[in-house]
Amino acid sequence: MTLLTTLAGYLLLGAIAGTMAGIFGVGGGLIIVPALVFAFGIQGVAPEVTMHLAIGTSLATIVITSASSAWGHFQRGSVRRDWFLAMLPGLMLGAILGVFIAGSLSGGVLGTLFGVFVIAVALKMATGMAPKPGSVEPSRPVMGVAGGVIGAVSALFGIGGGTLSVPWFSRCGAPMPQAVGTSSSCGLPIALFGALTFIITGWGEPLLPPWSTGFVLWPAFLGIVLASVPFARLGVHLAHVLSARVLRLAFAALLLIVGLRFLL
Repeated sequence: MTLLTTLAGYLLLGAIAGTMAGIFGVGGGLIIVPALVFAFGIQGVAPEVTMHLAIGTSLATIVITSASSAWGHFQRGSVRRDWFLAMLPGLMLGAILGVFIAGSLSGGVLGTLFGVFVIAVALKMATGMAPKPGSVEPSRPVMGVAGGVIGAVSALFGIGGGTLSVPWFSRCGAPMPQAVGTSSSCGLPIALFGALTFIITGWGEPLLPPWSTGFVLWPAFLGIVLASVPFARLGVHLAHVLSARVLRLAFAALLLIVGLRFLL
């Protein structure tokens, strides 16, 4: 398979991931990681490094998409900068810790944990469960600890953190636009420190395919980034046309299938 053919495949993957992320209103990591695992399997990437490479590459793409999203929310004034700064040390340290936890696990165990996490997200979406909005702001140390947990779990599974941080900020009393905006800002340090740590921990790994730097595969990164951003706009348009309840249940069903595939 030539480099151009491979890049074209990743462009297609980016288009699909961007469209679905725009439709379902979630970060691309939940879509990109399983899609990359599937693509790497077709390409014959060693199973021992497939999950780590998929997660590291997913985080690298989220650096770009979250930066764009965070800047847009910042311009609209929907980012709580005091909350973001309080969580920032925890987000960075947590992301680094999450990568080292991933590095200590085999590809099979990491895939199983990812499957369990995806199924949990699917059940949450299907049932519509959400924490009750709160009104009391946590202290700065509590925010720091929350940042550490969110950063570690997000980097471990290659996601931007919105699945965890939006409910947390809502619980802290933020209106939904502010919860989403602040969450988008938190995704940037998670993705940046997570991707850099995956590059470092995977440096010199002999089983990695060509065009990799540590656990980041650059043709996949380039194709996904180039296609996902414009196609996310298409997804947003479709989301306003289709039924919100049908979309939520459809995405939950998709995640359930993906999670079961990882477990079985």
